[in-house]
Amino acid sequence: MTEIVLMSDPKVAALPVVECGERLVDVRLGGSLLVDTRKQDPADTFAYLREGVVERLLKAQTMLPHGLRLLFVEGYRPPPLQREYFEEYADQLRAAHLDWSAKQIHSAASRYVSPPEIAPHSAGAAVDLTLASADGHELDLGTRMNADPEESAGACYTHAANISEEARANRKLLGTVLTAAGLVNYPTEWWHWSFGDRYWALITGEAAALYGPKEIGSCS
Repeated sequence: MTEIVLMSDPKVAALPVVECGERLVDVRLGGSLLVDTRKQDPADTFAYLREGVVERLLKAQTMLPHGLRLLFVEGYRPPPLQREYFEEYADQLRAAHLDWSAKQIHSAASRYVSPPEIAPHSAGAAVDLTLASADGHELDLGTRMNADPEESAGACYTHAANISEEARANRKLLGTVLTAAGLVNYPTEWWHWSFGDRYWALITGEAAALYGPKEIGSCS
């Protein structure tokens, strides 16, 4: 099995960001993507992504078999919210593993929530999504979206062995079209894909990321 590079790896943070200045846009405009509201926030920031990411999602969707669509769940996440999610999960790990060092907690937490300082969601570069039928019925991809490694016994990992053949085939289909459109997956979360962020740059061999963190006001 290929070694998984976690978001907490110093190689990710070491990559520079050469901000291209691309806008954050509302993925709901045009109605081309199915949008789920389970992660909707009061300011509706969840529905925003960089223009280049949206373009690639629309390209990926055209490659899906007839009757299937991408189901968008969450895109942009304000930096303070990202920090809140990370600390919340880190606290759970601290309570469950009293003997772990701060470094172990930080690394383990990054399997499930990106460290705030390099988080792709806060750059508008990452999207959490799945596959659905044309009427919005979700396909089986092995776990619920956002299942953590403890809850799912590791089945949230993209190439987990403990999922059904149907779920494996659906993950392969999702991965095939998104990879062809230029996105990369975070391999501990089958639903998390990104373009233009530091993790993308590391995986694709680019010298720098295109998108850095954006503040909430950048969405308007």
